[in-house]
Amino acid sequence: MDNRRLVLILVFSFSLVMLWDGWQKHVQPRSSLVTAATPANGLVSPVGVGAVPSPSGVGVADLAAVAIKDAARAEVIRVETDLFLVDISSQGGDIVRLELKNHRATKDNNHAFVLFDDGAQHVYLAQSGVIGEGLPNHRSIWRAASDPRFLKEGDKALDVRLVADLAAGGQVVKTYTFHRGSYQIDVRHEGLPVGAFAYYQFTRDGKPAEEHGNAMMMAASTFTGPAVFTETEKFQKVSFSDLAKNKAKFANQADNGWLAMVQHYFVAAWLPPASIAREFYMRTVGEDLYSAGVILPVGADGKSAISLYAGPQELQNLKNIAPSLDLVVDYGWLTVIAAPLFWVLGMIHKLIGNWGWAIVFLTILIKLAFFPLSAASYKSMAKMRLVTPKLVKLKETYGDDKMRLNQEMMALYKKENINPLGGCLPILVQIPVFISLYWVLQGTVEMRNAPWIGWIKDLSAQDPYYVLPLLMGVTMFIQTKLNPAPPDPLQAKVMLMMPILFTGMFLFFPAGLVLYWTVNNLLSIAQQWHITRRIEASSKSA
Repeated sequence: MDNRRLVLILVFSFSLVMLWDGWQKHVQPRSSLVTAATPANGLVSPVGVGAVPSPSGVGVADLAAVAIKDAARAEVIRVETDLFLVDISSQGGDIVRLELKNHRATKDNNHAFVLFDDGAQHVYLAQSGVIGEGLPNHRSIWRAASDPRFLKEGDKALDVRLVADLAAGGQVVKTYTFHRGSYQIDVRHEGLPVGAFAYYQFTRDGKPAEEHGNAMMMAASTFTGPAVFTETEKFQKVSFSDLAKNKAKFANQADNGWLAMVQHYFVAAWLPPASIAREFYMRTVGEDLYSAGVILPVGADGKSAISLYAGPQELQNLKNIAPSLDLVVDYGWLTVIAAPLFWVLGMIHKLIGNWGWAIVFLTILIKLAFFPLSAASYKSMAKMRLVTPKLVKLKETYGDDKMRLNQEMMALYKKENINPLGGCLPILVQIPVFISLYWVLQGTVEMRNAPWIGWIKDLSAQDPYYVLPLLMGVTMFIQTKLNPAPPDPLQAKVMLMMPILFTGMFLFFPAGLVLYWTVNNLLSIAQQWHITRRIEASSKSA
């Protein structure tokens, strides 16, 4: 059998197996989760002073399920800025809903994307409070103590103050500071007793953030769940399934680092000040409900402050906000290729202002980078076309003696200076680039709802009219015809079927990825046709 075709068939078969495995993982029923968290009488202090009493005698995260139910009956404080539409509940003074005004909802472009949600589609809350008997936590009642609640034109920041009364007298003030043009929200507690501890946590269900409408997308969905970064332990993602099984492993204590809740395209992160001791915690608090947070000591001035980032995973912006926060952008296992690809893609986009055309120019650059390799491969394939009649004759002569047939074929390849595997190299080299670009398109928020031309309104979603996949199929068929015909009739039929099968798969790939593959095919056709024509002309003249 022609080894070159065998390699192609194996690559194609492996792709199908990987896709089927991803689909199987997606459709498997979710295992039943722990229905209640293990009660905790206290949390370990990040500064090593022993157990810190938890409010009401239970753990901080164990209050989450009760707080969610109570919040539904609480007063809602509506806040609007240039980037956010925020609902703050008087129950706990927590952010129970947050809309990103500059990003559209996945299924309805007429509405803003909802990150934090009070249960309409997801449960996802940003909660905070103070640990200690009689101190306000995310079950306590807070009241608004400031106006306005709208960021006025010309104002650079908006403070929203909440007050909780202490049973022993006095007040604790919680302040949210929203900044114009920023997805960072400063959260500050004042009036706390020295020696107390404040906690900041996310409580979320385990549902994926965005449901894609086809199996191909679901088979390669990005990570959703909590993550911790410290300088010692680096970036650690924790799956909801590990939390449910009490198998989660992550850095617990440090004097640096942050905690995030990661999902497709967006992230929320608690960013404590530098050089302050902190304790990270995660746990299951109900059926398909989890809490992950950080505990900070109250300062000598009775204050505790932290920054909350809630917004898109814009790579450069994340790099500027906190050390290694850009690691939340999920490029899969080929980050070493995907990250430089996106950097180049971003540079091109800055020049031309359209992500679709940036993909076209990136494809041209990639093709130029691999031009010598492709040229050598196409020369080998052109020579294969010339010796195909000789291969057919060898098969007719030695068809019953496989060992002798292989020996004669190898001798012919050597005589004609042909590498039988040379035609596989362009496809094999492109596979890592193809997969990396897939993850760039899937995991980069800049591609979300990014238009190209005409009917292509979102490069990260499939072509709604399947024009690009069908065009890709045509280009792949032309390439097949330019390749030397296999001597084996069965192989020939398989090779003719591959454009049809690949077209079927590409119907559900992101339009940006199909655009890359189609442009690459067109460039390959031009290069292969030119080389084949030149080799055949040289053969005739000889």
